[in-house]
Amino acid sequence: MNKKQIVAVVAVVVVMGYLYSQPVKGLIKPKEERTAPSQQAEAPANANVDVNTVSGPAKTAIGADLAGKIISLEEMLKKASSPAERQKLQQELAQQWDGVNQAAPAAFYYLELAKSKNDYENWLTAGQRFNDAYKFTQDTTVQSTFVANAIFAFKKAMAVKAESLDAKTGLGIAYVNQTSLGITDAEGGSPMQGIMLLREVVTADPQNWNANLSLGQFAMKSGQFQKAVDRFKAMIAQDTKRSKVEPYFYLAESYKQLGMKTEAIEAYQKCKELMADPTMGQTIDNYINELKN
Repeated sequence: MNKKQIVAVVAVVVVMGYLYSQPVKGLIKPKEERTAPSQQAEAPANANVDVNTVSGPAKTAIGADLAGKIISLEEMLKKASSPAERQKLQQELAQQWDGVNQAAPAAFYYLELAKSKNDYENWLTAGQRFNDAYKFTQDTTVQSTFVANAIFAFKKAMAVKAESLDAKTGLGIAYVNQTSLGITDAEGGSPMQGIMLLREVVTADPQNWNANLSLGQFAMKSGQFQKAVDRFKAMIAQDTKRSKVEPYFYLAESYKQLGMKTEAIEAYQKCKELMADPTMGQTIDNYINELKN
């Protein structure tokens, strides 16, 4: 396993805490409420949350050795005198943060690049990193900013490339993420609107990995575990080179919630085989032992 694969594996377990910690209100509504206008007040992003806010903790997380190159680039950016020079350094910083799997600071640099270039790729990447940053933090002081920036970036990406399924998927995820914060953006963006966007993506591309994974996760989040099982089994059956660690892990969790212990253990075992990492394997063994005892 390379470094990024190991991080991705760890992320699966981290996301489970995120998944079950979020309220399900808004994902399942009585039929008569589904077309009603949202009564939630818009909560704007915290203007005090910026790249400086998130880069400090990120540097601590990666250690002084890895942070050294980033600090050097930051100093160069402060002294940059031309737009072209600033863009070059912002690109380098975004890539450096990506390289150490720190989504939050990377997101802010991609956002600045997108604002100056107004290009699809940077808008899309900014939105994706903000969605990732939201997913992996429980810090409520920054979450609203991550969500608001994700929605902003994905809308901009779709303005440049209206047919983008990746941008539509990201926007759908960001809309659902608003649920736990009790907010909507100025143009709406309810949880059900988010789910509908994801369903539109799957209708257009039935094997779309990110949309299917998100729909499966949100089915779990709303207690619809059989739907989640069906979704993850379909993903596992896909003929793809993608790692199937995540769908196997979520399949196991869904089976566990349904009380199907044998099936859950089998899915956990397959997940462990695909991980091929002793530390994470021990974590999976603990889950299996809990089911056996």
